[in-house]
Amino acid sequence: MNSLLHLKGTFEQAPRRSEMGSPELPTNTSVKVAHLRELRNNLLEQKKFWEKENIFTGALVSIYYKKIAAKSNRIRSLLSKGNIKSNNTIVGARFTKNENKHIITHYVQINIIDESILRLDSSIDILEKSFNGEIFHPINEKIKEKNIDFSAEKIAKTIFLQTIVDTNFVEKIGTFMDEDELKENAIITIFKTDNKATEILKKIGIDLPQASVIDETTILLKPDDLIILKQKAAYLIAMGVSDLSELDSGSFDFKNNNILTIPNPTTEPIIGVIDTLFEKNVYFSKWVEYHDMVSDEIPKVSSDYIHGTSVSSIIVDGPSSNPNMDDGCGRFRVRHFGVATGKQFSSFSIIKQIIEIITRNRDIKVWNLSLGSKLEINKNFISPEAAILDKIQIENDILFVISGTNKNTNDSQPMRVGAPADSINSLVVNSVSFDKKPSSYSRSGPVLSFFTKPDISYYGGDDQTRIRVCTPTGEAFVSGTSYAAPWISRKMSYLIDVLGLTREVAKALIVHSSTGWLKAEISSSLIGHGIVPIKIEDIVKVPSDEIQFFLSGVSEKFDTYNYHIPVPINKDKHPFIAKLTLCYFPSCSRNQGVDYTNTELDISFGRINKSKIKTIDNNYQHSEAEHFIYEKDARKRLRKWDNIKHIREIIKKKNGNKKVYEPSGNWGVSLKTTERLDEKHGVGIKFGIIVTFKEIYGVNRIDDFIRNCNFRGWIVNKIDIKAKIDLYNVAEETISFDDM
Repeated sequence: MNSLLHLKGTFEQAPRRSEMGSPELPTNTSVKVAHLRELRNNLLEQKKFWEKENIFTGALVSIYYKKIAAKSNRIRSLLSKGNIKSNNTIVGARFTKNENKHIITHYVQINIIDESILRLDSSIDILEKSFNGEIFHPINEKIKEKNIDFSAEKIAKTIFLQTIVDTNFVEKIGTFMDEDELKENAIITIFKTDNKATEILKKIGIDLPQASVIDETTILLKPDDLIILKQKAAYLIAMGVSDLSELDSGSFDFKNNNILTIPNPTTEPIIGVIDTLFEKNVYFSKWVEYHDMVSDEIPKVSSDYIHGTSVSSIIVDGPSSNPNMDDGCGRFRVRHFGVATGKQFSSFSIIKQIIEIITRNRDIKVWNLSLGSKLEINKNFISPEAAILDKIQIENDILFVISGTNKNTNDSQPMRVGAPADSINSLVVNSVSFDKKPSSYSRSGPVLSFFTKPDISYYGGDDQTRIRVCTPTGEAFVSGTSYAAPWISRKMSYLIDVLGLTREVAKALIVHSSTGWLKAEISSSLIGHGIVPIKIEDIVKVPSDEIQFFLSGVSEKFDTYNYHIPVPINKDKHPFIAKLTLCYFPSCSRNQGVDYTNTELDISFGRINKSKIKTIDNNYQHSEAEHFIYEKDARKRLRKWDNIKHIREIIKKKNGNKKVYEPSGNWGVSLKTTERLDEKHGVGIKFGIIVTFKEIYGVNRIDDFIRNCNFRGWIVNKIDIKAKIDLYNVAEETISFDDM
């Protein structure tokens, strides 16, 4: 087998070329005066409505688009004035019920609405006077033909052009009203305005204690308070979820007590576990540092200790109980935080506890969270729990491994995953049986209509073959995604804590290892990108006819690239097919709804031809040639805005040799950065890339590849497991100094 290689080199950075020309309508489109009048009337109604409201000074105006709108298709003239740009006033985004159109909500002052009305009035006048009430593509040429003197008009030419383009993409303008029914305590997020949530709610008769506040827009409301909010200001509600969740624990089958033995821990890596309570009277208790976070006022019964103890038993010593699942990672210490009992728990309380736990335990890089809600996630926004986890991971350079949640095995209907399995930055794990089929209890993605969740799958047990765990009363045989996730936590900790990989590279490597060379036969909504191998060796090594390496870096400008990856040549051809996985951790904005991730890294990978990349997946989003792709298709096919991207060529009966375009045989990789918001969240974002080349004739060409890389200035390091373990052990040794 060939070892994983680390290629150290320089990524070049280039800014975006200025391509801003005059606004233009899409080909074969036109805008009519009647549509402008409709939008003008919509704005007049908005002004009238919001002038009557007095709980804040501005207005929450929702733009209903005709389709899923790319950033370039969103309004720029409407709801803008001077230095106030419409993109900066967005406070929410969702899809319509059929998920094929955008609804984007802006918070603006009344004078901004007035300005938009004036712009529409002026545009209507010009269309009626000069274009018989309708203007066609290309509008710039049409204006030249009419020789319109804009110095005599009430609107500047560029603003007129942009107003016309804006209206082409907008269906209507209105006020969004939340229709979700919530009867219990609910975690409510209101649209962001100039005032804090507590201040606004006080004006309508809801006085909240500080203990019910997560941040400036997210609060916990009791049913009576929620009724008041719905009656007096339903337009404030951006999103809401039930606070009480039932634990999704999977299935248990208890057997006779069977005590194992284990040596004392030494310097093994520590994995954090946030779960139900832990029973100290088990054989591996010395390996677990336990913190009970549940209030003493809450009654605790023996069943409250089963789930958490079982999860920690897998992390500490899973292979001893399950020899067929021996991953070669050894044992791990656990720092276990009991935050819930075995039945219902408050999501609001757990959110606050997780923030406290992570803040006080910054030495832990990998966290296992096998708690999940039985309720389905919402299609239009990320759950509060997931949003907090995404934010924490950005701020603390850590990774959460989360179970994909379970459904009742008797329920044949598909069921979406439950919170917090909608966390975009976390590694979400579903379960498969040992014959590699989705478990009967598996719930499905995607999240927000297109994010791939779960990310991967692993073996979580089924009715035929269950996972053996240790519980407070002895051994048990279990099944559920809760028991698949801990195995992945072990692997992630091994890659990060022992082998020293960054979380971006480690996450990409786990996902990459789950993929093959054949076309996927099972929907990614059930198994994610694929099933992770059991042996850690099969993750960090590849067959002798493959070359696998990783790249890591930081995106500082629009284009981060390297065009000098020297792929071996045989008889003037590249005898390879390739696959690649990219992973990065973007900042996210929950109040942006379905447009949740703030930064997009689009990846191009392939042979270099005349200083351009011929991509292996036909990705032409940023090609200089004229191509067009709908936003909906870009999200679905090219994973636009998704923070994990996997592209690959598949094995066919006739995999031909690839043409060598450059004498050097160079391939290239390019990352193009797109910002959703005007803040530069993508500057300094770290990424990890895994690449595998498969030789189509079965020849081992890794030595040629290493030699070529050295000639091109790359520093090539083999990931030697034994050497890394020895280095880890030396680094963790406690050195004592004799008194002098």
